[in-house]
Parts: sequence; C-alpha cells; structure tokens
Amino acid sequence: MLGALAGALIIATSAILVRQSGASAAPASFFRCLFALPVLGALSVRDRRRRPALPARGRWTAWAAGVLLAVDLVLWSRAIGYVGAGLATVLANLQVLLVAGLAWWLLDERPSRSLLAAVPAMVVGVALISGVGSQHTYGANPGLGALFGAVASVAYAAFLLVFRHGMPAPGPGNNAVQPLFHATVGATAGCAVLALATRDFALGPAWPALGWLALLAMSSQVVAWLLITNSLPRLPAALTSAVLLVQPVGAVALGALLFAEHPSPGQLAGVALVLVGVLVATAAEPLLARFRLLSRSRAMGRAG
Repeated sequence: MLGALAGALIIATSAILVRQSGASAAPASFFRCLFALPVLGALSVRDRRRRPALPARGRWTAWAAGVLLAVDLVLWSRAIGYVGAGLATVLANLQVLLVAGLAWWLLDERPSRSLLAAVPAMVVGVALISGVGSQHTYGANPGLGALFGAVASVAYAAFLLVFRHGMPAPGPGNNAVQPLFHATVGATAGCAVLALATRDFALGPAWPALGWLALLAMSSQVVAWLLITNSLPRLPAALTSAVLLVQPVGAVALGALLFAEHPSPGQLAGVALVLVGVLVATAAEPLLARFRLLSRSRAMGRAG
C-alpha cells in the first residue's frame, strides 16, 4: 500500500517538473527517458544475474511498447502547454476506458458493466475540461489541450496493452525491471524521431532545464514505475483505483499551489466527473462481485 501510494504521489509531480524545466514537448520527453536509461540498465543487469534474461520476442515487444510511450509522452507534454499541468494529468486518466476498449477490440476481452456505466460521465468531464459551453476557462487553448490529452491517452492505452503482452508470466521469479528498461530504450528512440520529425528542439538554458528533467527521470520514470508495477498487483482492485486517483488530484493541487493554475468551476466539475468515472470503472465491479459472492455464501449458510 505504501509503495503504491508513494509511486502515485511521485507521478503526480511529473507534469510539474515538465513545466518547471521550460523545455518543449519532444526534448522534455527525450531527456526524461534518456536520463533514466543508465539506472534502469544497471538494475536490468543486476536482475539478469538472478533471473532469466528477457527473450528476444519480449525485448522486441517492449521496444514497440516504448515507441507508443514516446507518442504518449510527447502529446501529453504538449497538452501541458495548452491546458496546464493539473488538467493535462487528469486527461491522462482516460486510458482506463481506452485500455478496456482496445482490449475488447483486439483481444476480445469484454469490458465490465461498471466500466460501460462510467463512459458518459468521463466523456462529459472531458468536454467540460475542454471548455465546451464556457467562455471563462483556464489554459492557453483548453480545447486543443483536451484533444492532445485524449490522443495521448490512446497512445498510452496501446502502450499498456503491448507492454503487458511482452511481460513475463507473473510469478516470484519475474518482475518488471527488464521489460521497463527495454521499453524505455524504445521510448528514447521514439522521442528522438518525433523531435526530428516535428523539428522540436526547444530546451532553453541547459541549466536548470536538464536538472529538472534528470529529477523527472529518476523520480517518475524509475522510482515511481518500479514502486507501482511491484505494488499494485498485490493490492485489491478497489484499493488500487483509490490509490491511483492520488495522481490526478495531486497534480491539480500542485498546479494550483506552484503555478497558480486555477481551472474554472466548469473545468473542476469536469475533473470530478473524470475521477468519478475512473473510480466507478475500476472499483465498482470487483466490489459488486465480492458482494454477490458474500450474499451467495450467506444464503448457502442459511440453507445448510
């Protein structure tokens, strides 16, 4: 629980550090991944001394997942510039719906009823964050920020599915260190290609920009990822979703505190709808299943 909570709190600072660096989207994403590689590489080498090396297919899958992560990071960083650090982080939580949709389409994994029930609330929430129906919204271009955030969520959802497909089978002999290292290799290369394709090289003064991005790499790309990937599988689903809500709530609070980001009442209502949708989509079905199981057990006990 503490590990997952710490990871979520660390990731809540990601957008803040991107904005603090002053770098544009592609360089911020590239250096975030590049600075994480030496640490993840050392951990991966250490892991291979105790566990089998990731097979070739797993490495290729992780590299492909990393390219999708690069698309997500660059688009998400662009969204920060248009709609602010807090709201951009809230928009990233759309991946909860998109992962389920892609899994249904590609893997025939039918989504739960609670997730389908959460769709209308989250769609309305995104519309409110984008400024639909309001003339007083926070952000240089909240509509474009919402668009970039939504497309980034599609890329992130695809990343999660591909990354999960390449992960070794769960068990005491496996963890996420090696797949995460190879995914970060792919993400670094993908960010470099996107920077060249979009001619986005704006970094600003090397110091302190690179210092902020190095901190981002060590905190979010290394420590937080390892904490979350090793902690969340051991937690109940309802608790997992509650912990993950710390990330967007924390980002909105930090954006208001550090950068005076003050979303309009309509945008805050959109934030609330997106977060409620995430909670319903990820927690309601496991709780209902447990309640039904408990009810059946009590009925069988009375019958006995």
